[in-house]
Amino acid sequence: MYLGAAAAVWLFDELDPAGVAWLRQFGAALVLLAWRRPGRHAWRGRVFWLAVVFGLVTAGMNVAFYEAIARLPLGTAVALEFVGPVLVAAFGSRTGRDVTALLLVVAGVVLIADVQWAGSTLGVLFALAAAVLWAGYIVLGKRVADVGLGVDGLAVGFAAATVLLVPLAFGTGPVWTSPRLLFLGIGVGVASTVVPYVLDQVVLRRLGSSAFALLLALLPVTATVIGLVVLRQVPTLPEALGILAVVGGLAMRSREPARPEPL
Repeated sequence: MYLGAAAAVWLFDELDPAGVAWLRQFGAALVLLAWRRPGRHAWRGRVFWLAVVFGLVTAGMNVAFYEAIARLPLGTAVALEFVGPVLVAAFGSRTGRDVTALLLVVAGVVLIADVQWAGSTLGVLFALAAAVLWAGYIVLGKRVADVGLGVDGLAVGFAAATVLLVPLAFGTGPVWTSPRLLFLGIGVGVASTVVPYVLDQVVLRRLGSSAFALLLALLPVTATVIGLVVLRQVPTLPEALGILAVVGGLAMRSREPARPEPL
């Protein structure tokens, strides 16, 4: 996911962040539709509208996230975005240990936000907007998995969102005359959307949304490592402590038994 995000940062030199987000959605929809070829049932009725809303929420999350990483280091933006999974996990917490874990995550996020607020207020706001939409992605993604849409639901939802948000494509002009940029943009869609979101559907069938949300605490570490190695973004000491606090919350979270995958 974050190798794709690092590639998106490179694209920001040529395209605006919202345009890159639309290109990511377009690339993902193209690959998923060619792979899955959803049947008629996925294109009508309640399941269709569920997929459409899911696709729009996911697209909005990606636009806000790309606007954030255009202004903030990758690991910092991801840790701030983690407020979304924290909100989901908070509703599923039942023990004192879980509450303590959540407070630790919140403390880490606050620490990171305090470092960045003065430097890029807009970047922080975009990251927090992405966080709220990420919470919606988790809740809706669980419903998509539960109704049996799964990956077909991703294909339908992403295709619908690509069409509905086509005005964002105006920010992708240089792509259509450059095979290199087009290949890179579709590659971002595959790396950042197709692979991780398909895996999300597999995991969401086995776990509740609360447990899934806390497992996502691993992502700030992944993003920080990718940002350091690929983009040469070195976190400050407070940022590093905040990211470690977020991950520490995961270590404290009580374990939930895995749910059997439906046959």
